Amino acid sequence: MSTNTTRSRKPRNELDRSIDLGLDQFGRFFRRGWWWIALSIFALWFFTSGVTIAGLDGGTALSGILQITFAICYILIQFVALFWFLARPRLYWVMPGETGITFDDYKGNPEVLESARRIVSLLRGVKEFQEMGGNPVRGLLLSGPPGTGKSYLAQCMSTEAGVPFAYASAASFKAMFMGIDVLMISNLYRKARRLAREYGGCVIFMDEVDAIGGSRGNNGGMGMGMMGGMMGGGSGGLNQLLMEMDPPNIETGWFKKILRTLGLYHGRAQHQPVLTVGATNTPEALDRALLRPGRFDRQINVAPPTDKYRPEVIEYYLKKVMHEEDISIAALSARFVSYTPVAIKHIINEATIIAHFNGRKKITYKDLTEAQDVHEFGLRQISELTEIERRRLAYHEAGHIVASYYLMDRYFPAYVTIHMRGDVEGAAAFAAPRPKETIVTRNREDVLARIQVCLASRAAEELFLNTRLNGVTGDFKTATQEAAFYIGAYGMDDTITSFLAFSDAGGAAMNAIPKLADRVEALLQSQLNAVKQLFIEHSEAMIAVAEALIDRDELVAEEIKELIDGADARRATKTLFSELTPLLEAGHNGNGNGTHSNGHTQSHAGYLAGSNFNNTSTNFQSSELDKPPLGYSDMPDM
Repeated sequence: MSTNTTRSRKPRNELDRSIDLGLDQFGRFFRRGWWWIALSIFALWFFTSGVTIAGLDGGTALSGILQITFAICYILIQFVALFWFLARPRLYWVMPGETGITFDDYKGNPEVLESARRIVSLLRGVKEFQEMGGNPVRGLLLSGPPGTGKSYLAQCMSTEAGVPFAYASAASFKAMFMGIDVLMISNLYRKARRLAREYGGCVIFMDEVDAIGGSRGNNGGMGMGMMGGMMGGGSGGLNQLLMEMDPPNIETGWFKKILRTLGLYHGRAQHQPVLTVGATNTPEALDRALLRPGRFDRQINVAPPTDKYRPEVIEYYLKKVMHEEDISIAALSARFVSYTPVAIKHIINEATIIAHFNGRKKITYKDLTEAQDVHEFGLRQISELTEIERRRLAYHEAGHIVASYYLMDRYFPAYVTIHMRGDVEGAAAFAAPRPKETIVTRNREDVLARIQVCLASRAAEELFLNTRLNGVTGDFKTATQEAAFYIGAYGMDDTITSFLAFSDAGGAAMNAIPKLADRVEALLQSQLNAVKQLFIEHSEAMIAVAEALIDRDELVAEEIKELIDGADARRATKTLFSELTPLLEAGHNGNGNGTHSNGHTQSHAGYLAGSNFNNTSTNFQSSELDKPPLGYSDMPDM
């Protein structure tokens, strides 16, 4: 009996408590605002009764009030118009039902796509998720190199989510006057919450969010002086963004605010499902308060497509243009290692431009390779070279490209030229091997091959021109650095001690490894001799590439391979014929003592030095292999 009585009293006690709370709120409002009520009643009586107080009637007072109000409004309109023009953010809305790109158009990163799908699913079914006791994701940070598709993914989410989507440039919130950025961010989220109440959710995408979300320790906060603060400085925009992403439990709707003030509503404020998606290339520059859970709850690194998924990106963009059917997707994928989707799209579009101005309706594989060369190396700058300079440059660069063909199995010789290119500074000519796949690790043989390719220019000069040129400075620098790391950092020469541990101690790095300079020199000399022996064994290939380069000025991958393979085939035929000739002659004479005289008795040394020129100084700079070949990782500082 007592249990039933308790159950019957509980609802009545809660109702009494709610009524008492409402009366208390209304009482507080009446005690604080009674004079407003009295003033309103007096004003209504004065303007409607027609009485005169101190010679002032209601009509005259009303006219004066209207004039003052008009003057104030006129001034305010000017300021509002000024601030509206100066403080408009770059913002546009995508409403539900508006068509656009979907998740089917996003290629190359299936893991990132799956994370985006889950977040969109939560937005669509946020009520069911909240009934389980979960809190919807409030922030998603997309980071990664430029061109990997962060903004593109956000556009896909805007179409798939089925909720209002705001696309904003974070830099546009950096207003001219202090406080405008706070106002813009506040208005943006106020509208987003209103739309979220109407549609069940809302997404705000901020591109380059580091423009307003940079660390307060780096930009100095409000310590920029009076002028810095007045002219839009300080961290007010960041502080407002922090509060809007994780707001307190306050009511933002104006109607419920009035009811709460009058004591007619005192329910708990509800957070509206507003998702903030930010994109940045420098996540380490963001303020730590932005990266904590509750703001950017999830962080996704959007990387360039891997070898497995790069072909589908190429195929997707290639289908959008008219092209020859025999273009190999696998060959293009090998050429576009580490390329972002935006870079791939750009090259295909540039190839279309090349085909159009050549009078063709479809692009070819050659158009794509030419567009890639322009993208990486810039426009070709034809050099007016003398015959001696052409020959010296040709053999110098042929040494690099032929050595890379035989020694670097994971690379292919993509391009070699004796002309300058606009984006390759300080090089009168260069050779450019490209990786066939994404390369993360290198073994001992890879490092030694890299050293030999760098030294191949000097080997070619000594063997085929009988001279030494000044254009090897960059080659020697790279080779020396590789040799030093081979011995003192990679542990590939039975030395475990690393000089990198002593990099801040002046000359201690050189003293950390016994006789480091002597060992580096010995390693470089041995690799120079090794690449010389390679050229002696494949002299026909070396000469074929160099002479073709003299005639054509530049060679691409297919031409290089054809020249080298053809020269090796001729050499193999010559060697076989030389071995069979004595046997044929012996059979002809019948006594087994036939002599071998085939007209090819010139020694290698004399043959290779047959193109000798005077050892005069030249002005051309180091080749492209002064820098790490394309696909190699940058070396750490010593």
